[in-house]
Amino acid sequence: MKLFKSFYIQPRFFYSGLFIIALFVFSYFIPVLFAVAQLAILVLLVLFFIDCSILFFGKNKIQGHRLLPDKFSNGDDNQVKITIDNNFGFMVNLTIIDEVPVQFQMRNFNRKLSIKSKEKDNLTYHLRPTERGEYHFGNLNIYATSNLGLVAKRFCFDQNAMVPTYPSFKQLRKFELLNINNNLQDYGLKKIRRIGHTMEFEQIKDYVLGDDLRSINWKATAKKNSLMVNQFQDEKSQPIYSIIDKGRVMKMPFEGLSLLDYAINATLVISSIALKKHDKAGMLSFSKNIENMVVAQRRNSQMHLILNSLYNIKTDYYESDFSRLYAHIKRHITQRSLILLYTNFETLDSLNRQFAYLKAIAKNHLIVVIFFKNTELNRIVDEKATTLQQVYDKVIAEKFVFEKRLIVQELKKHGIHSILTTPENLTIDTINKYLEIKSRGLL
Repeated sequence: MKLFKSFYIQPRFFYSGLFIIALFVFSYFIPVLFAVAQLAILVLLVLFFIDCSILFFGKNKIQGHRLLPDKFSNGDDNQVKITIDNNFGFMVNLTIIDEVPVQFQMRNFNRKLSIKSKEKDNLTYHLRPTERGEYHFGNLNIYATSNLGLVAKRFCFDQNAMVPTYPSFKQLRKFELLNINNNLQDYGLKKIRRIGHTMEFEQIKDYVLGDDLRSINWKATAKKNSLMVNQFQDEKSQPIYSIIDKGRVMKMPFEGLSLLDYAINATLVISSIALKKHDKAGMLSFSKNIENMVVAQRRNSQMHLILNSLYNIKTDYYESDFSRLYAHIKRHITQRSLILLYTNFETLDSLNRQFAYLKAIAKNHLIVVIFFKNTELNRIVDEKATTLQQVYDKVIAEKFVFEKRLIVQELKKHGIHSILTTPENLTIDTINKYLEIKSRGLL
């Protein structure tokens, strides 16, 4: 039974059979073709049995192995490598059909390869996942034919494997490498001049020659009747919280990834940069409930905790409860922190429903509301309208684009920072805002 399951007659055999049938038909009009057809069918059968014998004689003539990474990076191209050994005594033509995970919906995976006798070759392809989770591979199927091409033998390698897909750690490595090589400006990251003091009070001490006169404490000087100055130390380890809205407003897709996954990828990068800037990085997600919280700290295992929490974010895209978010922040985040809130507002009405909670959070923390431009609306606005329907569509699109800008102004009016960005520029714009806040000493 195993032999029959690996036995496949190729189209070349059937085409040859059709040709012989045609010879028999035409021999009715040209009798000499009858003998030619008989000889042809004999030759075909002999070649068929020769092809079967050379392909099916012996075991383990083809060896194949799929090499997978430990984990996939979400939204990036991930390499999958297949190695194949040919132990036949002749060159074989191979058709490789790999059973890739169902999430990719690749129903036409078909790669062809020719390998000489006793040689080894590799096949490489790339997969781009667009959602986090487990990706299960099936069997690796390799169909081998000789140069006769009448029969194929299937070699099936049962390599069922699971690869987890994590937030984009490739993007994280890219920004780390750019930081090391000082090439961040090539990707839009700006150097921002340090403004003012980012210092926190340490103690009052006696004035000595060389101390900054601007730091003289006149009240302490009057009490002691000698010059006293305030001594400061650089502010370090400030809490940076990335808060991800996983409600229905984050379900909108862009190039295969949802806004939620873009926010998750950006959170991973900004957390790493915050830790390298000697700040404390933390995160949480919310919709109906508060979940996946990692308390802002500086420790060796912090990035591992954040990565696992981001990987485990699950949502049904419910309506987001900002009142619950405010109550949680008030109760659990007691130190003044920088809060990067990833959400999305399409209209002023949607902002106004949550404005009271945003202003309440801003009383005790520095909050940056990060939301997204609708690139499809921008495309409609940029297109030239030629029909009445297109004119209506363009006017409505311009209205929504204008409301996005009004949201930015409304937030700014109440002292709330904001970032209005496209999904592909989310990470860069968030890093720029963080560096600006640090340089200006706003936290």
